[in-house]
Amino acid sequence: MKNIFFTLGFVLLSFTGFSQSYDGKSDSKISIGYEAYGFGNGIKAAYDYGLSDMFSIGGGGIVYFDGDENDYLIFIRSHVHLGIPLDLPRKFDMYPGLQMGYLSSEKIGVAGYLGLRYFISKKVGIYAEIGNTGSIGLSFNV
Repeated sequence: MKNIFFTLGFVLLSFTGFSQSYDGKSDSKISIGYEAYGFGNGIKAAYDYGLSDMFSIGGGGIVYFDGDENDYLIFIRSHVHLGIPLDLPRKFDMYPGLQMGYLSSEKIGVAGYLGLRYFISKKVGIYAEIGNTGSIGLSFNV
């Protein structure tokens, strides 16, 4: 019975022990999710690149599918990662972020949010960003 628990614990540790939500400089993430509110409902894709232990920049796009028109937003964004300074577990990251871009209806789209990311394996995690826009989805280490 001891061997079963030891083996099960070792297997679980091997799946979760090496996951890292934000690794600092040169860290790369791709996120794909559902934009729930803000400028509309849609599908969001973003890329983030780590500049240091606390800062990352990125860009992406959202295609909105509610209403008569299919709008889109092409944006740049920046995050301040608090996981390392707050000594959060390696699987978690918390980041306030700001995104700004061009909305297809010839407007500027600006959003501020607080993001949370949790990696369930070395390559795949889940995220949520909540503010004047909101999204939820999957993150991938690249």
